[in-house]
Amino acid sequence: MFIDIVTFSVSALLLWFGANWIVTSASLIARKYNVSELVIGLTIVALGTSAPEFLVTINAAFRGQNDISLSNVVGSNIFNLGFILGLMALIKPLTSNRTIVYRDGLLLFLTTAGILAVSFTGTLGRVFGACLVALLVGYLTYLGMKREAVGEEELEETRGKVATWRDGVWLAAGFVAIAAGGDLMVTAATSIATQLGVSSWVIGVTIVAAGTSLPELVTCLAASVRGKNEMLLGNLIGSDFFNFAGVLGLTCLLKPLPVSAEASSGLIVLVGMVGLVLVLLRTGWKVRRWEGALLIAVNLVRWAHDFMH
Repeated sequence: MFIDIVTFSVSALLLWFGANWIVTSASLIARKYNVSELVIGLTIVALGTSAPEFLVTINAAFRGQNDISLSNVVGSNIFNLGFILGLMALIKPLTSNRTIVYRDGLLLFLTTAGILAVSFTGTLGRVFGACLVALLVGYLTYLGMKREAVGEEELEETRGKVATWRDGVWLAAGFVAIAAGGDLMVTAATSIATQLGVSSWVIGVTIVAAGTSLPELVTCLAASVRGKNEMLLGNLIGSDFFNFAGVLGLTCLLKPLPVSAEASSGLIVLVGMVGLVLVLLRTGWKVRRWEGALLIAVNLVRWAHDFMH
């Protein structure tokens, strides 16, 4: 058990550093070749922060750990909107706007509800995976046509820097790190679940989900310190949408995922969580500190429920 815990901790560090290397180096390379801020923010930064979820999810799917595969995506999204968003609101109340609520938030809600509806068939198949990927491509195309300055704040730290050959090495190292971290995390989590006598779903939706959400947590803390509310909210809502449309969509496209009763239950909770977040964002266009505490409480209650069952 001790070795498994150490392995899990090492895998979390690999995912964390690997994602940071990808975001920083890829952003510099994209700037060098005059790729727009929008494309950088929505593709490279999104890939960087969602890469751990993708590597863990696809790795688990091909190793037959279907519950860990699906629970990682569901759990990461619950963790993002519950613990991370709640913690950020506790630190400093978050201001929202109509675009975040009615466009991005509503799209996330409808996508989550759609996945829940399809999950009742018992399988998330290749056709559905293709639909999710098509939705992501359509969304990015729409944003590209709108010419919005998305991702501007996220990349401030790269201003004045020029990409060199070293950035290519760091980019490759980032992908190697998250590949290794994803493999180690699935192995350690499965072993821990077996020894504790709890299901793979519970480990996936709690510990693995928290581990793969480290990049989002770091990004949001940096945004909170700089007072970038819109970037912070956009990062969390956008990351959740990318996890479903990109990570889950590609995984189902490559290998259909059977859906357990626990998975359907988790998706029901997530639909409720997204709905609650939208209501909080809309009331007064602000998420207050007590509302942040409420989101954290919902996340902790869900974790406790999962472990007790």
